[in-house]
This record gives sequence, structure tokens and C-alpha cells, in this order.
Amino acid sequence: MHFRRYLCTQTAAGNRRRHQWPVKKVIKSNFTQALAEIKDSIFNSDFVAISLQKTGGYSAPWQKILPIDTAETAYLKAKRAAERFQIFQFSVCPFSVKASKLIAHPYNFQLFPRDEFRVGMPSYSFSCQPSYLTSMAQEGFDFNACIYNGISYMSRVQESAGKVQRGNVLLNSCSLQSPSAFSVADSIFMERIKTRVKNWMNDCNDLHDKTEDSLINSLRKLVSRSEVYGSRPSLTIDVCSERQVQLTLEALKEFVNIVLLQAPAKAGVEAVQVILTSSEEDKNLLVKEFQDLEEEHGRVVRGFREVIDLISTSQRPVVVHNSLNDFAFIHSKFLAPLPLTMDEFSSSLLSVFPHILDVNHLMKEIGSFDKMNNLSSAISYLDRRFFASIDMEVSNQEETDRGNVHGHNVLRVCQLFVKLCSALKISVEIPEGGHTQLSAFLQRYSNMFCSSDATDPVNDDVRIWTGKSRTVRVNNLVFLWGFKGGISAQDLKDALCNSHEVFSDEFDVKMVDRTCAIVVFWTPGISESFLKIMDSGELLSSKLEDMVSEGLKAADYETYRRVCESGLWKPDLTECLDRAADETDILSGDRAQQEQSIICWNSDEMINLDEL
Repeated sequence: MHFRRYLCTQTAAGNRRRHQWPVKKVIKSNFTQALAEIKDSIFNSDFVAISLQKTGGYSAPWQKILPIDTAETAYLKAKRAAERFQIFQFSVCPFSVKASKLIAHPYNFQLFPRDEFRVGMPSYSFSCQPSYLTSMAQEGFDFNACIYNGISYMSRVQESAGKVQRGNVLLNSCSLQSPSAFSVADSIFMERIKTRVKNWMNDCNDLHDKTEDSLINSLRKLVSRSEVYGSRPSLTIDVCSERQVQLTLEALKEFVNIVLLQAPAKAGVEAVQVILTSSEEDKNLLVKEFQDLEEEHGRVVRGFREVIDLISTSQRPVVVHNSLNDFAFIHSKFLAPLPLTMDEFSSSLLSVFPHILDVNHLMKEIGSFDKMNNLSSAISYLDRRFFASIDMEVSNQEETDRGNVHGHNVLRVCQLFVKLCSALKISVEIPEGGHTQLSAFLQRYSNMFCSSDATDPVNDDVRIWTGKSRTVRVNNLVFLWGFKGGISAQDLKDALCNSHEVFSDEFDVKMVDRTCAIVVFWTPGISESFLKIMDSGELLSSKLEDMVSEGLKAADYETYRRVCESGLWKPDLTECLDRAADETDILSGDRAQQEQSIICWNSDEMINLDEL
């Protein structure tokens, strides 16, 4: 394979060359060829970077994953986005580091959910946000190519459910039940099947040895339900259940030169098709034909999921820049419907992808990233602070996607990961022929889906990566709304300060959206006192009483969690909090104990490398 070399620095010339990276564009017409190529690339590389482009993310500012979110509420937000929106581009880049060179094999797949076999899946409705589509158009995305030539797919669950509507299934390799499990009625049924097939085979041999009037021959075939499969004799046996299919297999296991197929059920009646071959060699040839057809059919059905399965089978660490959101989409589209809880999601996902590395979480080791809100600026920041230039070799392939900016993001993910490891003195070079073994440091940051504190895996933390972050329990947080519109967090804090003795100790205010703010009380117990005062209306100072009379309301974090869990996804968080506060359902004691209750508070926004 040919390579082109690029010195990945953030000089002006480097920025110009950045857009000339050859990324292989893969659509339906060249997918089969690309699949063979990427399989070799994945298994010959040490890491796999991915980057997704979707049709939307969140419909209101508060629906974005925020620093105030625990792992559970963050997952609920990611789950909603994954269930509503669609993936249009999926970039995959197997890469390795050899002799201080980043060797990358980038591919950009265009996807479109299409019901290839008219079985009602995976075609479904999905939402699109104009801002996302506008951004894609500005980056050179070809919507016509996506719709007409985008690669379709089925999830594992959809494929399993769709098998009942597929064509003939080869039964020769199916396992058999133990004879001890068969009843007397089963034995009678099997004996009838065995006799019928034996008589049919004898007739076939007799017909082969003698000539017979064509009319009599046709009548004989009609009575015996004998047919022809290609040039081979065939017999159809009707069965009423999967158990009768199993009994038929048991009855015919002693017959050597036959191939058994299960035909799709029609009107509740299934059928087993028996095909007579002329020899063991002929039988093996026919079985191989069916296996090839089955494999090809499965490849077409799975579509792009073949790539997901290859990454999973390789067990290579997956490098990503927005792990929770991206893998919620991956799980929803290619594996199975998303489970209800974060723990179930994590368990299900890690059974498929055992090592996930998010550059967002690695970057906290570097220090302050106050204004780093995209991949390019994060890479530039590293280049300014560290000598982290990387000599990158990108595989040169015939069909490239030079105009589409998103295809280059996956290369930036590779760059950022390798630059971070270089700055942190972590070696990612794997010896030739060795297995990818994560260092103890990378193991520490493996499989972190939220901005959790890696030093305390028990607590569900959200890490804001500056030196100003402080750990706070969610029961010290209070949501406030009903204040004057357009007010800033500082103005609201000034208004609350000295309005009541509960605000005499240290506290902070942050706007969640234009209608709602969150207050953190740094002294334990003050938040509960404030909520009781707001609920009872007693002991209010005149200043606070005026604010309450103007509409000021307050709620605890549990109310916010109920908003996320119940699907009250209104544009304004205040409308959702109003409805949730009126509900009487609360967490059970067991669930309340399980709910993690620590976040890391910071006045800055969490870095979101997905916002380009």
C-alpha cells in the first residue's frame, strides 16, 4: 500500500496541507472493496479512531450534556439524541505509531437507513436539525450521494428478528436434541418422515434407471410432492413448529447424501426441503454454495455493521472524542435498542468494545483548556505548549474524499491522541507482532463515558478540566427559575446575596439556559434549609419575599433527574421543572442509594470537541 507523508504541525502551511489529507470515501458502490481493505488495516493496526457526523444533537441548551449532569442524567440525554437523530457519516481510521510516525488509514463511510429487503427494518423516521444540515452542506457533504448511494445496515437485534422472514436456511449444520428428550408421539412422527424420505429416494433411483411416460412421471412427482432444485431431486415436508423441524433433522440424520433446508413459514406452516445429491462430493459442493449465499446475504443485510463487527472482533482500543454521545448512537443503530440505565448501557457496550479511550478525558492531565472547544484548537494548543510535531503517513488510496471536512476529523482525533500521549510521556508504539497492551495510565482512562474523576471510580463525577473545579454533591444544588428574563448569573447572584441568611455563606450561580439557573451551596445542609423555606413560605426576608411574589421557584436535583428520566423535553427547562415538581413520584430508597451524587463544579463550560 502506498503512503503519503505529512508533517502535522499547526503552521499556516500545515493548515493548508491539512485539507489535502486523502481520506477514502466509501459509498454503496465501492463498499465491498473497501471492506476487504479496512479489514486488513484494522488487524494490522494497534488502535482504531472513529468520528461520527449526525443529523442533530440536542434541541435546547439544557438538553446538552452539562457539567451539572451525573453519569445517569448524561446518559439519558445521550440516549434521547441517539434515538431521535441519525448518523450520515461514520469515519474510521485504524492507526499505529511506528518509529515516531503516525501511520493512518482513514475511511469516511456515508450511511443511510434503507429497508433493503422490505422487512420493515431498519428504515424508520429520524429528526434533522437545520443547523447540523447547514454545517454539513458548508463542509461539502453530498446529500444526494448519501440518500441514493449511502450504505444501509441492520443492528444485531434487527438482523436476528429479521431471520424469520429470510429465505431458505441450511439445516445440515444445526445441532440435534438428545433422543432421551423425545416422546412416543415424537418417535412415531420421525418414523413416518424416515419412511417417506426412504420411499422417495427409492423412487428417484428407479426413475433414474428407467424411462417413463412424461404424464405418469409428472403425476408421480405431484403425489409424492417431489420437485427439482436446480438439477437435483427435491422433496418438501410440511411441519407445524420448530420442534417438528428438530424431529425431522433427527429422523434424517442417517441419510448421507441429502441436504436439508428450512423454508420460510407461510400462513403458520413451515417446511423442510430435502435435496438429494449424487455423491458426497456433490453434497459438499451444494452445502458450500448455500454457505456462500448465506454469507453474502448476511453481508448485504449487515451492511455497514460489518465494519462495527470487524472493530469489535479485532479487540483494538477505540479512540474517540465524544464517547458517551457517539457510542450511544453506535449502540442504538448497530447493536440493540438502548437500555434504560447507564450501568446496563456500559455493560452491554463493553462486551462489544472492551477498550474505549476518550481524548476529552485524557486532556485534563495537560492543564487548563479554557477555550479549547474543537479538535483543531486543541491540537494547536498542544503544539504551542509542547514540542509535539508528528510525522504522519496517510495511506494513499484511489478514491478520496478531499472536499469533505468531516472525513478529516478522524485524523485529527488520531493526531490529538498521539500528541497527548507524547506530551504525557506515554508510549503507544507496539512492538512488531505484539498485542496492543494499554499502559497503566491509559487503563486508568479507559471506558470513561462521562467526565468522571478517574481516581474515584465509585463516584459518578463530572470533571471540568481547569484548575478551578471543585467537587460538590448534587444535594447541595438548587435549581432556580421565575426570575426576570435576560438576567445574568452574576446579576442573579448579586440579587440573592444578603436576600436571606442562607446566602450569607459562600455560594455560586450558573445559568443552565435563559430561564433557569443553578445555585451551589458550599456549606452542607444549606440547600435543604433554603428549599424548606421556599416550600413553607416562612422566615422569608422582605427582599426574598419580593422575589418569590414575582414568581421565583426552586427545586432540588431529584426534580431535574425526574425531568431527564420522564422525557419532559420542552425547550425551556423551567416548563419541565414546573411539571416535574408537581409529580408525586419519588425515588425508592434503594434507587436513591444507587444514584450517584457527586459532580465537579466549575464556572467554565465543559470542553466539547464535537462542536466544530
